[in-house]
Amino acid sequence: MRVNLDNMDFGEEENFAQLLDASERNSTSGSLQIGKIIQIDQDRDLAMIALPYSKSESMLYLGEIRDEEGKLLFSVGDEIELYASGSDNRPNVSYTRAQREKKIRQKIEELQGNFQDKIIDAKVIRKNKGGYVMDYDGVDVFLPRRESAFKEGLKVEGKTYKVAITHINPQENTIIVSRKRFFDIDKSTRKEVVEKILAGNGIYDAVVKKVTTFGIFTDIDGVEGLVHHTEISHRGMVNPQKNFKVGDHIKIKVLGYDEQKHRLSLSIKALSEDPWKEVEKELEVGYTIKVIVSNIEEYGAFVDLGNDIEGFLHVSEISWDKNIKHPNDYLQVGQELDVEIIEIDSKNRRLRVSLKKLTHKPFVAFTKAHKEGDVLKGKVVTLTDFGAFVNLGVVDGLLHNEDIVWDRGVKCKDVFKVGDKVEVKILKIDTQNERISLSKKLLSDSPAAGFAKIHHVDEIIEGVISEIKDFGIFIKVDNYEVLIKNEDIPQEMKESLKVGDSVKCVVFSIDERANRIRASIRRLQKQQEKEGLRAFNEASEQRMTLGDKVKNRI
Repeated sequence: MRVNLDNMDFGEEENFAQLLDASERNSTSGSLQIGKIIQIDQDRDLAMIALPYSKSESMLYLGEIRDEEGKLLFSVGDEIELYASGSDNRPNVSYTRAQREKKIRQKIEELQGNFQDKIIDAKVIRKNKGGYVMDYDGVDVFLPRRESAFKEGLKVEGKTYKVAITHINPQENTIIVSRKRFFDIDKSTRKEVVEKILAGNGIYDAVVKKVTTFGIFTDIDGVEGLVHHTEISHRGMVNPQKNFKVGDHIKIKVLGYDEQKHRLSLSIKALSEDPWKEVEKELEVGYTIKVIVSNIEEYGAFVDLGNDIEGFLHVSEISWDKNIKHPNDYLQVGQELDVEIIEIDSKNRRLRVSLKKLTHKPFVAFTKAHKEGDVLKGKVVTLTDFGAFVNLGVVDGLLHNEDIVWDRGVKCKDVFKVGDKVEVKILKIDTQNERISLSKKLLSDSPAAGFAKIHHVDEIIEGVISEIKDFGIFIKVDNYEVLIKNEDIPQEMKESLKVGDSVKCVVFSIDERANRIRASIRRLQKQQEKEGLRAFNEASEQRMTLGDKVKNRI
């Protein structure tokens, strides 16, 4: 006789004795019986079964006795073991249930005398009023609700948990388990094991159980342990998923036990002496050392110093060329390099090196070969809102928007595209900031130079207002643009001026390089006032001379 676990309801106050006693009073429980197939109805997908103590035949669903390909396992006349339950007049029969019952009996026989507090892994199949039916190696076991330690509302169906076997009843074919008991056993066992581990030498061989981004999980004598990614190597943080896999054998050292997380803190790097002590003792910034490229990323390369320490070679320290697209264009894993140490940070375990510092600086070589005013050919490598960077072979120079052409408002990105060849003149070499300013417009005369060929300073000119700005006005004179600033315009004229008006002024500045022509209305007025006063004085002197002559005659 077997207890129907799905129909049992275990109250919180009942004990296991009451549970088992209740099962004995269950008169509708079934049993294993030998039945004979007397007829098979393929259309109805049923088989008629004759049982030895039944007044009527029972029906068996054919799906229970088909194999994976759909073929029947038995024929008419075959005797098979079935699980029969219900009324004796026509019992319900099941071949699948019978196989499960046999499995339970076999499992109980295996466990007899050696089941108490045995820890097993079981999966929750379903929940009933009294607790949970779980699967253990193909056998149903029962976990009473009060022994489950599950939080209210927790979804447990389909999940596997560790439980302890607490009761077995061969007569009723039942196995009872407890999750609470497992916790008690586990806690007690773990405490003893942890104390033993911590009292030992702390060095163990272990097998990797799980690998995550933050570390490696393993266990020592059943106690879970974690090697944090910072404890893998003296080189610094290592990506565990790139270097380890489940099943790997590793040697570790126990650092301690985390009471809160219930796991051992482990280390791989603690098995060897800290190589940073050697770095602090033997190396200094400025030293040249040999290294081997161990890993290449977009932002730079990691180099092996040969003593379990990695240095970092940033992409900007690979070459003086500022247009490096990827370190792979210059380096390859396994390549040996001579580099210069540029930083040793023992506290943060960081060592930075430079490859370019051991090569000649292109800017210095360029300034030795060229000077301001030289004309060179280059290639546009970058376009920005403020101009273009032009590669001159070993260095880049900046061609600002205002230095493309003499016309105002023209931008490099509207004139050039990356890769264009361009001829430029060196406008300025800034040795302190290592910058080179370029000009294209200086390759031709400025409009101001053309103006200077037909006009001169202090010349009175007349032009038409072409543009009015906050700082002044522009006038056109012989198709040249002349600026008259506000301070050069009489106050009484400012509000009345408009585009198209004709204006007389005097030229007082012509800057051919900056392409600026300045004129002034105020200066013209002052000049005219001086000329008028001079003319008046000359006329007065002439009148006095004539009067003197007349007086002398009298």
